[in-house]
Amino acid sequence: MKKLSLVITLFSIVLMWSCKEEAESTTTETEDKPVVEVNDIDRVEPPFWWTGFQNKALQLLVKHPNIGNAKVEISKSGITLKEVHKADSPNYLFLDLEIAESAKPGKFNIFFKQKDGTELTQTYELKAREKSAEDYVGFNSSDAIYLITPDRFVNGNTLNDTPLGIEGGPKMKEQTINRNDDYARHGGDIEGVIKHIDYIHDLGFTAVWPQPLLTNDMKRGSYHGYAVTDLYQIDPRFGTLEDYKELSAKLREKGMKLVMDQVANHCGLYHWWMKDLPFKDWVNLQENYEENIENWGNDFTINSNHRRTTNQDIYASKADHDGMSQGWFVATMPDLNQKNPFMAKYIIQNSIWWIETAQLGGIRQDTYPYPDKDFMSDWAGAIMTEYPNFSIVGEEWSYNPLLIGYWQEGANNRDGYDSNLRSTMDFAMQKLVVDGIKEDEAWDKGLVKIYEGLANDFHYASPKDIMVFEGNHDKSRIFTEMEGDITNTKMAMATYAVLPRIMQMYYGTEILMDDFEKPGDHGLIRTDFPGGWEGDAVNAFTGKGLTDEQKDMQMFIKKLFNYRKHSKAIHDGKTVHFAPFVGTYFLYRTLGDETVVLILNKNEELITIDLNYQEEMGLKGKTLKNIITGETEKWGEVIELKSKGVTILTTKL
Repeated sequence: MKKLSLVITLFSIVLMWSCKEEAESTTTETEDKPVVEVNDIDRVEPPFWWTGFQNKALQLLVKHPNIGNAKVEISKSGITLKEVHKADSPNYLFLDLEIAESAKPGKFNIFFKQKDGTELTQTYELKAREKSAEDYVGFNSSDAIYLITPDRFVNGNTLNDTPLGIEGGPKMKEQTINRNDDYARHGGDIEGVIKHIDYIHDLGFTAVWPQPLLTNDMKRGSYHGYAVTDLYQIDPRFGTLEDYKELSAKLREKGMKLVMDQVANHCGLYHWWMKDLPFKDWVNLQENYEENIENWGNDFTINSNHRRTTNQDIYASKADHDGMSQGWFVATMPDLNQKNPFMAKYIIQNSIWWIETAQLGGIRQDTYPYPDKDFMSDWAGAIMTEYPNFSIVGEEWSYNPLLIGYWQEGANNRDGYDSNLRSTMDFAMQKLVVDGIKEDEAWDKGLVKIYEGLANDFHYASPKDIMVFEGNHDKSRIFTEMEGDITNTKMAMATYAVLPRIMQMYYGTEILMDDFEKPGDHGLIRTDFPGGWEGDAVNAFTGKGLTDEQKDMQMFIKKLFNYRKHSKAIHDGKTVHFAPFVGTYFLYRTLGDETVVLILNKNEELITIDLNYQEEMGLKGKTLKNIITGETEKWGEVIELKSKGVTILTTKL
């Protein structure tokens, strides 16, 4: 018995000292030594990261001459180097790190020991997150988004017009601006947007979506931003990362959101990695590019067939499907291979990096059906897992609601596909509103197209999370589509604004900008906003030089969208509409004691409409106010519509 007691006592002492040593060891591990910052490596991406994500894994792309054979070590407690991956190119390594819950923000060193005995050191930083994941709230049906082509909006800083004019500025393939060339750079920048946030806010918009602002170091025609050559850098001709962060901060001060335009499908031909691709399958059709690298785009191209229906088509051939998803969008935009797992992680991490860095209020994803669709589900899912209240809208340029609805989260797709995507773009309704207002009335033409188009909402998992728009950077402007008819343009704008949708408007619509000279020409569609350049004869910000019609339209938009901003009925209300009758269409949005009535009228002369067949809306005897004119009237048994146009009434007086 004494022998057993002695054993227990000795065991207890050993256990006590073991626990003490373990505790002391744990304490020591969390006390990192000060780091002397060293940056020997050419490129590490992402350039920094954060603690506190749900996904503890981080994969670093490391680019440096002959780095592929290096032995790698990490000097940070809470950070585990799980695996080192070699690439096909000897100039890359991919490092899989695990960031423990206990990892603290701070800088640490990564050591690369070469076979010849040399050692390279790279300092990396983990930052503390500035706000919780739940506080990243994306756009929704309460938002109206102002879309901008930054190069054509406002030149707020002339010093960055020529990058070499900036201290330490880079030499770029397109150095100068030329406002006389619709496909050259004109000088608009981030600072220009910042200086006119008040203008956008006062128009009634709650979010700003600039086209991509990342570096597009291409020879020509990349002012639009969709040929990215560095996914972690703001184009110096637009400004700096600090400018971009300031834009986001200034918008948030106004209660507004910054929506980032991202491109997961392709990059620019002169992206830095195209000179030395990490893997043999980093981009699609890479073998064809490498065989013709000097003349690519001149005598050899393999472009996408653009048959987007192959994503859903149960009869689609493999050749057609691959031709759509693997073909390059155009010869100057290499198609990224998201089936390569390193590329997939790279794109996902890049999106999260920008959300966290700029505190974004949403993402618009370009050319949504073109990348690998399973990857796009993973991409959206990864973002929404980290940011449950965030929003992403995908561009599906289709006039078929079946295709638009396929990409929305919650869709009852027969193939079981779940996109994890909250919103898609409503090209179908955009066109139906234009056609419905322009066409002469008939049984199957005119306003009935809007009526039946809205009836297709039964197909959508969440109609109010679809994004409708009057125009964008790829389509003729709404005023051009309406053939210069201001009344029709107002009717269309009011319809888009009242529908159960998220709303987006292209800059300049408020002053009737057009592309009449060359309808559909992209350079003309994306023309300079008057007043955005010093010396402009017309200034839409101040009203100088605007015609009476332009001023009237500007005021119409301002009243319409400022009402929409605070209308719960438009944001979340029940929708009821009545079949078009004698050239009129009535649509109601109702929530609580607020009812908004949209009336489209195509009759040039006075017409009286019997309202008894709409008595189910319960407005009889109530006083309603005209949102645009401010006039009030009592809802009776009839309503007189004096002339062609739109009437928007509300019970909120």
